[in-house]
Amino acid sequence: MRVTLLGTGSPIPDARRAGPSTLVTADGLTVLVDCGRGVLMRLVAAGVLPPFLDGLLITHLHSDHITDLGDVITTRWVMSPMPRPFTIFGPPGIDEVVRHTLASLAPDVQYRLDHHPDMHEGPSVTTVVVNPGDVFTLGSATITVGETDHKPVEPTVAFRIEVGGKSAVLGGDGVPCAGLDQLCLGADAYVQTVIRDDLVRMVPMARFTDILDYHSTVEQAGQTATKAGVGTLVLTHYVPAIQPGQEGEWRSLAAAHFAGPIVLGDDLTAVDI
Repeated sequence: MRVTLLGTGSPIPDARRAGPSTLVTADGLTVLVDCGRGVLMRLVAAGVLPPFLDGLLITHLHSDHITDLGDVITTRWVMSPMPRPFTIFGPPGIDEVVRHTLASLAPDVQYRLDHHPDMHEGPSVTTVVVNPGDVFTLGSATITVGETDHKPVEPTVAFRIEVGGKSAVLGGDGVPCAGLDQLCLGADAYVQTVIRDDLVRMVPMARFTDILDYHSTVEQAGQTATKAGVGTLVLTHYVPAIQPGQEGEWRSLAAAHFAGPIVLGDDLTAVDI
């Protein structure tokens, strides 16, 4: 199983970092988790073309995690040589978001149908609403849905992807909670959004410091990883963005609470488990 950080950025535009998105590949399975800005550019840089995506998992409906939903749907459809159904899994509300996204794409879809004689139908998209405790299969993977705490953003979920005896938990945003602890138990890799609370507090702007109460700190991610006994801790969605040369500083904050391997870095950083 390989976990690739396609986008490690945040809602704040960054010339070096795409928006939140993670790619999981294993045993012929190719799954995208969240789809922030620039995701398809990073996907292709990781060696995967959009038609080969088997599914999309959405952790929550904050705009930075679904910015490029329309691009993923459209480009996968246009680049596929034949009709290929696409399934999007997400918490309650995802069905409405997808429905409105498809409605916004309707003029473009019709233009392409009118112009290309080999295209006879629009994108075939199925939306599946998931809730904590749900278990489903996608290709060769068994995926378990866990509850996360990102209040007042509700509902939010995390996903545990298991293939061939390997497992990765995609924690999404949020603070430590019992649901996340349970989902992470014994996982080979745990991917978590993190903030540096010490740096965030230095910005005298309420809209920025407000994020402190609903995002895991680097230290808390390390604590969750230790409590759950995970193999490798993978940090992403850095707020503020890690500057060149700061990687060791961020890693040491997590290492004070977790003794295992810690992976972080720029977009396209990958770990094999």
